[in-house]
Amino acid sequence: MKIKNLLPLAGAIFFIIIAFSSCQEDISTLGSEVLGTETPNGILDESQSVIAYSRKLGPVQSNRLPAYQFGVYNDPVYGKSTVNLLSQLTLGSSDPSFGDNAKVDSVLVYLPYFSTGTTVDSVTTYELDSIYGTTPINVSVFESNYFLREYDPNTGFEEFQNYYTTQGDVFESYLGEELAAVENFLPTKNSYVIFEGEDNEEEIAPGLRIKLDTAFFQTKVIDMEGTPELRNSNNFKNFLRGLYFKVNSPTDNGSLFIFDVTKAYVSIFYSYDNEDDPDERENDVFKLNFSGGISVNTFTNQLPTQIQTAVENPNIETGNENLYLRGGDGIISVVELFGKDNDNNGVADQLETLRDKKWLINEANLIFYVNQDLMVGGATEPERIIIYDLKNSNVLADYNLDPTNGLEAVDALTNHYGKLQRGSDGNGEYYKLKITTHISNLINKDSTNVPLGIVVSQNVLTRTTQKLQNPMEPNIEQIPSSTVVSPEGTILYGNATPNQEKRLKLQIYYTEPN
Repeated sequence: MKIKNLLPLAGAIFFIIIAFSSCQEDISTLGSEVLGTETPNGILDESQSVIAYSRKLGPVQSNRLPAYQFGVYNDPVYGKSTVNLLSQLTLGSSDPSFGDNAKVDSVLVYLPYFSTGTTVDSVTTYELDSIYGTTPINVSVFESNYFLREYDPNTGFEEFQNYYTTQGDVFESYLGEELAAVENFLPTKNSYVIFEGEDNEEEIAPGLRIKLDTAFFQTKVIDMEGTPELRNSNNFKNFLRGLYFKVNSPTDNGSLFIFDVTKAYVSIFYSYDNEDDPDERENDVFKLNFSGGISVNTFTNQLPTQIQTAVENPNIETGNENLYLRGGDGIISVVELFGKDNDNNGVADQLETLRDKKWLINEANLIFYVNQDLMVGGATEPERIIIYDLKNSNVLADYNLDPTNGLEAVDALTNHYGKLQRGSDGNGEYYKLKITTHISNLINKDSTNVPLGIVVSQNVLTRTTQKLQNPMEPNIEQIPSSTVVSPEGTILYGNATPNQEKRLKLQIYYTEPN
């Protein structure tokens, strides 16, 4: 082989090496310029310019939820929560006709669990979802005489009326007749087979199913045939104002389930005279639906003293060692990025420095480590936490850019809202929330550096929010609905923990322009 034939090839190889080296020098990570030390692993620990603390939420709006809770749940860290339910009923059909000499045979109320059915050889088995606790509870059902308004008179009836998690005592002062009482109730996987009419057999999925007082519904529904009270659901909701479901547990333990209120109903099984033969009776069923009415959850929580003290007295200047998160009308954590604005120009000093450099942000993450010394761990830990813009009560820009946002909720948004990462023992280790676009917008598009809220979530795809009765600083006016539905909680290391390895971290990868 002649040497001159090698020269073009050697030149090309040399050019590639030089180009690769140049690229290597262009790609770096935000680190030594800020911290004054080398970061060979390419990860910036920005915990020194992050402030995080927790606040106990006040009364939270608990009507118009995407799902509802009912039961008693004893969180191993946060203690006992009791969740009751008030719901209106609507007519299955307006101005119903029940036939001659109609008599109620039985009445059952049904609150369905979330479950998945699998049918093999005409036999369906169910796996339950969103059931918490394994100890029996006592359930009572009452008539409610409290009228739930749809619109708020204080706004000239232009805005919806809100009802709050702390209104249990008010609702219970309007209780009417007790319609059912069941002791030692425990959710099971059992389905039900019911007969509607002569030959109509139906299997319904597992749920809370309780017999109610027949005489009450004879008087309130069947005997009211042809009256204005049954002409439409609006009239009926003012006449029979709803059912109040009250739960208690004789111990600190219990069980709680989440359910879809739009699939709940009351079935009134009744019989009436056959038109052709008065000696024969026909059977039928009339349903009262929860869908179309107002439902409200009320909460009673018992926080441990040390947690109560911590969330009532957060250090909003330098942050706290631990961050507390709990669903329901529970606890939120606040994260403020990039430290203080010492020159009082409206922009944090650290953020100003980054904006001047005009770096391209390749990736940015907030990493929250679970404080395993304070957590029990295992199945009681929430799988998901979420982050949102407190000022605007909205998701961050990264939400809509997550390629997994079209998946089912259990697997959705796993780039932006990373799932709980667990160790080999099954205990939670950390959550990683990717906020690349949000950080890029702050640095390169002069977006407002708003405080961020961190909460647990039952369903990361739910975009609705619930209002606080009394807004809190900083800009906490609404919280995601999915956290109100969640009974679980966790404890995370904050930015002020002395545990350097577990301290709350903001990681930023960037490319420096030529």
